[in-house]
Amino acid sequence: MDLNVTYIILGGHVEVHKYKCLYFIIIFTAYIFIICSNCTIVYLIWSQQNLHEPMYIFIAALLINSVLFSTVIYPKLLIDFLSEKQIISYSACLLQSFVFYSFVGSEFLLLLGMAYDRYVSICKPLQYPTIMNKTTVCLFLAVAWLLPAAELVAAVIISLNRKLCNFTLKGIFCNNTIYKLPCVPSKTVSIYVVLILISVALLPLSFILFTYAKIFTVTYRSSREVRKKAAETCLPHLLVLINFFLLCTYEFIIVRLESNIPKVARLIMTLQLILYHPVFNPIIYGLKMKEIHKHMKRLFLKIKLTCYQH
Repeated sequence: MDLNVTYIILGGHVEVHKYKCLYFIIIFTAYIFIICSNCTIVYLIWSQQNLHEPMYIFIAALLINSVLFSTVIYPKLLIDFLSEKQIISYSACLLQSFVFYSFVGSEFLLLLGMAYDRYVSICKPLQYPTIMNKTTVCLFLAVAWLLPAAELVAAVIISLNRKLCNFTLKGIFCNNTIYKLPCVPSKTVSIYVVLILISVALLPLSFILFTYAKIFTVTYRSSREVRKKAAETCLPHLLVLINFFLLCTYEFIIVRLESNIPKVARLIMTLQLILYHPVFNPIIYGLKMKEIHKHMKRLFLKIKLTCYQH
């Protein structure tokens, strides 16, 4: 171990030496499923010409984000389960926290892009090709992936050389509690993090809710066919949004009530946070999006026939 490196103990694990094989199998299986299921749908969207539409491009971006989000957490977890000590260097912990929250922010902004796409499609159908052109979609994607990271860099730089008095995190990965480790908590970082939360989470969420309220108002006055189309395309997005919002609320509770939550309960809540969203996203879109479901059935049928032939 390098004596010049500051290490942080990840103290949120529960009897990891006793149940390390069980933990490893669960997380490894989930990670393989996340990679395979998300990448399968991304491949279908990329390979099928009729899925080269803004709505499906945003879905592909969301699923890629889920894979990247999981890759920030899962490999380190798997290593920790097989290690004698669950530790991470302070700089690596800051990096993990930075990348994790960057992808969380990206998720909100991608969901915003999807909501706006559905709003234009249903409320302004004649202007849809003009508004949701290639440039608009690329701009949404660029902002979604670059803005959260650009905003979080300053918080990481401020925290990098601060003196630490606490070297134990009550979690299994590096979350927002890392900013409580310095001897003197930075008010600048705290205020800055709140501003980031407003800009990449609360404002997008408010706009998303406003957008869907407008969609429901328009579809309520429209024909049955329009309502059916809106339900088919908006319901999966709403399910993903609700799921993600609940998990973010979980994360907020874990961080704010850190000392008041029993260790086992905190571990269960954290596992739900990192498992539910990347696991259920491909299931929701694979089953609820008609075109994706159709192409998935064709793909699996093709694989099945190929296996029988061999």
